[in-house]
Amino acid sequence: MKKTLFSLLIISFIMLSCNNIPVTKGEGCSIVVTGVEFTKSLNDAKATAVVENDRLILVSNAKRDNFNDPDGKLSNSTAPVLLARVDNTAPFTFSAKVTPTFKDTYDAGALYVYLNPKLWFKYAFERDERQRTRIVTVRTIETSDDNNHDVIDSASVYMKISSDVKTIAFYYSPDKENWQLVRLFRNDYPDEIWVGLSSQSPIGNGTSVTFEECSLTQSSVSDFRMGN
Repeated sequence: MKKTLFSLLIISFIMLSCNNIPVTKGEGCSIVVTGVEFTKSLNDAKATAVVENDRLILVSNAKRDNFNDPDGKLSNSTAPVLLARVDNTAPFTFSAKVTPTFKDTYDAGALYVYLNPKLWFKYAFERDERQRTRIVTVRTIETSDDNNHDVIDSASVYMKISSDVKTIAFYYSPDKENWQLVRLFRNDYPDEIWVGLSSQSPIGNGTSVTFEECSLTQSSVSDFRMGN
């Protein structure tokens, strides 16, 4: 019991420390996709973003990724990310249809919850080491974990992040109607956070991702198990 409480205190201290790190300045921008305005650009994302016919095409150059390796050997904070500000004191839901161009291992399109380089969450549709395309989550609190989830046998997938202030959860769907829960945990993020879109090509020569049907609302899903 004492060991568990000590571990919780350590985690809480780390979260508090990360919360106090300023948000990465990035660059101001105004990129609108189906009514969602992204006003911050990290790693020159706005220079590789093209919006046409309500679709955002976001290019990642070679060797771009966001991952804080626990041993420090493979850390990389270079993936282009477009961010929109969110009031985290109120419920919210952020979603998009994601279609990556899979060329190399770990190429991916991703949704983000982001505060600063040491506190963020990446929710990705990624090609794995066996060349399968699957859902992947990476929760970063100073260092990153890495979780491989379901294989997706289609070119596109709908991805959704939802919070009722207390809980934040992540879902995917092939048809935008039937949602599969991937992961949920306590919403320990501060009052103001950012959500966003990103492309990555960690070991490849670059790729592009198409994002469509983007939505950002100040409401949450009503059923956190079913995602509706």
